[in-house]
Amino acid sequence: MSLRTRAGRLSSAGMVPKIIGDSQRLTEHPSYRWYALGVLVLVFTSSHVDRQIMGILLEPIKNDLGASDTQMGFLIGLTFALFYATLGMPIAMIADRSNRRNIITAAITIWSGMTVLCGYAQNFVQLALARIGVGVGEAGSSPPSHSMISDMFPLGQRGTAMGIYALGVNMGLLIAYLAGGWMSEHWGWRATFIAVGLPGLAIALLVRLTVMEPLRGGSDERKEAIAKAPPFMEVARFMWRTPATRHVVFGSSLAGFVGYGMVLWLPAFFVRSHGLTQTEVGMTLALMTGLVGGIGTFVAGKVADMLAKRDERWFAWIVAAGMGGLVPFLVLFFLSQDFAPALLVYLIPAFFGGFYMAPTFAMIQSLVRPEMRSVAASICLFMLNIIGLGFGPQGVGIVSDLLSADFGNESLRYSLMIFSLVNVWCALHYYLAAKYLREGIARASA
Repeated sequence: MSLRTRAGRLSSAGMVPKIIGDSQRLTEHPSYRWYALGVLVLVFTSSHVDRQIMGILLEPIKNDLGASDTQMGFLIGLTFALFYATLGMPIAMIADRSNRRNIITAAITIWSGMTVLCGYAQNFVQLALARIGVGVGEAGSSPPSHSMISDMFPLGQRGTAMGIYALGVNMGLLIAYLAGGWMSEHWGWRATFIAVGLPGLAIALLVRLTVMEPLRGGSDERKEAIAKAPPFMEVARFMWRTPATRHVVFGSSLAGFVGYGMVLWLPAFFVRSHGLTQTEVGMTLALMTGLVGGIGTFVAGKVADMLAKRDERWFAWIVAAGMGGLVPFLVLFFLSQDFAPALLVYLIPAFFGGFYMAPTFAMIQSLVRPEMRSVAASICLFMLNIIGLGFGPQGVGIVSDLLSADFGNESLRYSLMIFSLVNVWCALHYYLAAKYLREGIARASA
């Protein structure tokens, strides 16, 4: 019997609607929602291991290939970000119209396979092409994941859910730094790429076999039928005409500009300025960025949800306070010559560094209609990654090379310190976003 004939008989017998209904009820069950969120966190973790492993491998690759800081900034920044951010938008348009679970599965398979290929690169050009492939794969993951989470969790839980999802950044950094530092020192950078890329293929299978597509708008208070996904430019205009959205997008882009520059250059800074080995760098940053930063990321989402029950503007206020408050500590950290005191000071920036992520993801999803969510997430991530991932690491490398004539091996220290001041500008955007947040959420819900 053909599959088409069998499907027709099941439909005639009323079994297809029953299966669809059972699947829908399962996706709304609390235990399943948290399981699906856990799998999506695993996906996000895998993407950030494969993305951020370049930070811990930067010095060995630079020495092996004989590259400059400007070249390495291009390799870890623009080569990845240009394709990752640009392709995210057309893929998100497909995600708003089709099965998001299948898109995520394909994305994991591509970026994991390309990460493995990085280990076989024989020169700078081959490695750059492989990193472009990683960016192409990762472009298909976050926008549909944001959309699925928003369809599973209502506004009152969305900050917490997004905070848990955003932990994938910190968990990815922890694994990349901890395991990557040891593997790099003992196995070499090529074997490290292969080792971190292979597990993603198993995660892709887990997503395909155990995660289901949730009902669009299923967690929202309004229960009328969800409209057909609008054209890209309609979503872009809707976001641009909402002042709160504009400020959140620009604020998160500036946060990423500083954050990605720090994350990808701090390993080299610890090697050059404090004389740490690759293993010591990995352990230090796994503790700081992975563990302490992870706690901060989760706390931001949880506290934002709690405070927003009284006033939605806390979603933006909490980010403004965190990103603005860490600036003096970052300056002091980079000016400190002794490693132990510097590390103690860095506890504060490590905790607040990811404070923007969960509230930002939650606000963007709440400031647009359900049928716009994947594209809205992709637009926000496009700006964050083009400005942040694309130009942040590249900018740090360029300024470091410019300062090298005056500061020699310490040029990276002062380049990173200058970039840390951009957080003040970032905090201003979130403060301004709070002024318009209520009316923006109301507009999306109308």
